[in-house]
Amino acid sequence: MGNKTDIKDIAKLFLKLGIIGFGGPAAHIAMMQDEVVTKRKWLTEQHFLDLIGATNLIPGPNSTEMAIHIGHEKGGWKGLIVAGLCFILPAVLITGFFAWLYKEYGQLPEVQPFVYGIKPAIIAIILGAIFPLAKKSLKSTKLIIIGLVVLIGSFFDINEIYLMFGAGFFALFLAYFSIYKQNYLNSLMPFTLIQITNITFLSATNTSLFWIFLKIGAILYGSGYVLFAFLDTELVSTGLLTRLQLMDAIAVGQFTPGPVFSAVTFIGYQINGLTGAIISTIAIFLPSFLFVALLIPVVKIMRSSTLFSSFLDAVNVASVAIIVAVCFDMGKETIMDWRTIFIAVLSIIITFGYKKLNSAFVVLGGSVIGFLLTFL
Repeated sequence: MGNKTDIKDIAKLFLKLGIIGFGGPAAHIAMMQDEVVTKRKWLTEQHFLDLIGATNLIPGPNSTEMAIHIGHEKGGWKGLIVAGLCFILPAVLITGFFAWLYKEYGQLPEVQPFVYGIKPAIIAIILGAIFPLAKKSLKSTKLIIIGLVVLIGSFFDINEIYLMFGAGFFALFLAYFSIYKQNYLNSLMPFTLIQITNITFLSATNTSLFWIFLKIGAILYGSGYVLFAFLDTELVSTGLLTRLQLMDAIAVGQFTPGPVFSAVTFIGYQINGLTGAIISTIAIFLPSFLFVALLIPVVKIMRSSTLFSSFLDAVNVASVAIIVAVCFDMGKETIMDWRTIFIAVLSIIITFGYKKLNSAFVVLGGSVIGFLLTFL
């Protein structure tokens, strides 16, 4: 594991990353690599890559789990908790502030023009985020077919959780019978711990919010953007949240630093005030700490499993398909006139043409253009 690092140094680093960490999980991980490998030399390049591989084996937000992993490597169990909390808290506090502003002033006419322009820009950002993921995940004809089936299933409103795990276990089935003759299924032990239920949560109480977000945090694979597909199923379709509120939550998650999961703080506040925000935030992040803690002893075994890799390949493809379907639904509801079409097209051009540009600028640009176009 290497020499231990002072807990204060771990806290300072991840507070800093939590404050300046705009741009999504890939940007966060790039910043972490620069800080802990290049600048501080806390980890070797290979060790850092091993931890990235480990985060892809478990549900939850990859960049948050990387912070938790690095914290454990350099500070043991105290480091695990401190690094995770320090990376999450800045985003949660900033998002909580925006949640309060939105609830107090978000429906006022002078604020709406800015929000109006953000929504089509968000679609461009999500498409920009999943494009490289799609190129990377579609490795074979089998995976392309799985992706198309999941996309069709999404359009028919089949539950996203079942689509993702169905794709994974189907790929696992194929891999097992084409590669292995002996019983190797014990490498999949972690999956036996996950039970998926088709419970509909109709209550807006904190208890329901806790179980909704705990469930999502415990089974969410793929990009953080898949979160919004799950939220659509659990909250929008059950009437706890409107789709427009969900879009606004995505916007806040984009133009604030840190994990995109902090959008849940915003959502919890809209549904049940401050206590709803706190309960929702704890529930969505709690599984990440638990999964990393459970994974640490068996990282090498799990990473060497060919079957597990097949499962994750299929889950990644399913994640892309689900996000595409969500973008399609969002587009139908938000791109309705020449102004929103213009903002969406311009945002897509900028997102794909200037890939190093921070997504926060795309959101800000959409907001300003939306405001200016309302005068035309």
